[in-house]
Amino acid sequence: MTPKIKSLPRASTGVAGLDAILGGGLARNRMHLLEGTPGTGKTTLALQFLLAGAEAGESGIYVSLAETDCELREGAESHGWTIGSDIEIFELVPPESVLDPEQHQSLLYSSDLELGETIKRIFEAIERVKPQRVVIDSLSEIALLAQSSLRYRRQILALKHYFAAHSSTVLMLDDLTTESADHAVHSIAHSVIHLDQLAPIYGGERRRLRVVKCRGQSFRSGYHDFRITTGGIEVYPRLVAAEHRAGFSGELLESGIPALDRLLGGGIMAGSSTLVLGPAGTGKSLLVLQFLAAAVARGERAALFVFDEELGLLLARARQLGIDLAAMRDAGRLFIEQMDAAELSPGEFASRVRGCADRERISAVAIDSLNGYQAAMPEEQFLILHLHELLQYLNRQGTATFLTVAQHGMIGEMKQTIDVTYLADTVVMLRYFEAHGRVRRAISVIKKRAGAHEDTIREFRIDSAGLGMGEPLREFQGVLRGVPEYLGRAEPLLDTP
Repeated sequence: MTPKIKSLPRASTGVAGLDAILGGGLARNRMHLLEGTPGTGKTTLALQFLLAGAEAGESGIYVSLAETDCELREGAESHGWTIGSDIEIFELVPPESVLDPEQHQSLLYSSDLELGETIKRIFEAIERVKPQRVVIDSLSEIALLAQSSLRYRRQILALKHYFAAHSSTVLMLDDLTTESADHAVHSIAHSVIHLDQLAPIYGGERRRLRVVKCRGQSFRSGYHDFRITTGGIEVYPRLVAAEHRAGFSGELLESGIPALDRLLGGGIMAGSSTLVLGPAGTGKSLLVLQFLAAAVARGERAALFVFDEELGLLLARARQLGIDLAAMRDAGRLFIEQMDAAELSPGEFASRVRGCADRERISAVAIDSLNGYQAAMPEEQFLILHLHELLQYLNRQGTATFLTVAQHGMIGEMKQTIDVTYLADTVVMLRYFEAHGRVRRAISVIKKRAGAHEDTIREFRIDSAGLGMGEPLREFQGVLRGVPEYLGRAEPLLDTP
């Protein structure tokens, strides 16, 4: 019988999201590689790694071949951190005073220094400090000193065995600026984390990371979005709905408008997703807000994530229709957040929605709209995957989700930039139509997976009294196309307010 291999103890990276991806953190007493081009956040993450160790009572050393002590401390202070006596910064960059002022070769210092002397000084510092956590910044400097891939690989192997003998958890940084792209360190390191940054045509930079390898432990593969904030790096693990499951009752959630609930076959089932389609101005947002207000009225909590409309305008418009969102928010029953699609990654958005739903025990979530959500990630095929996992997660938690999509056009054929109707459990369609010299609104339910619903088309009205619905438009044909044809007697429509 094969003996069971005991998993190695973990050392926290200081970043909760990254620890979750790694299954608890980095394996202790092993050497790990953190790679990425300049500006991806390697130094920030390395400092968080050492600070997390200091909080746990572990000593640490930052061996710097690239940045000065002053630069590192200033970087830490910009995040509100203080590097205490339990973390030593060992600087292998010479001070300005020892350089030849006539040659100004500070940028060439690493290539002038013998590799053996550099490694010797590192070993001396380790023997003196006896750290439990070590950061070496950066390997590109050692590669330049080695001048050959064979010598470079042998030196990294020597470092690995040395640190293993001294029970140190080591994080090596590589800025990928040298031409030694043979990935020799990948095969030597216990784990490899790759940081990446993307510059969209418009908006802030998007950063993501991927665990390339991690020996002897399971981890969450694929790319994960992260952001560098004041206070450190925040990582948003890719959401996998299948890992989360909670039972839910499957009860019907009413809107508070009897005619609308009848159209929906009694209401919306808890733990289901509802998509509201329609051109601009048909009342998609207000229809969704009606369900959130009804959830709050039942004593539940709800959340609204707004992409398109300015929040103050939305609050004022809803108040005029009898939905006081501000009062619900102030009472702690409704959580509203304005989203900035230009600065937001889909991973961060999913993390915010999930965190709010879990932390506040939300029963209903609204995303208004998916058009704005799509702007956060132009590649539609990946947006669909992100959205699918988010909806599945919320459904498994018993949270009712409401989505809106604005369609292009007013009368006649409607077009939409994103088709997610197959993802939603219920699809509600809003349309304009012309009758008796007026532009009117119509509503219908074209899909409901769980339970029956009316297949009628009703008139839908928005006025100072709120949302109103008329009787089924049985004697009109072509209402959803926007150009109805009268087939019988004068069908009673809603009176003009």
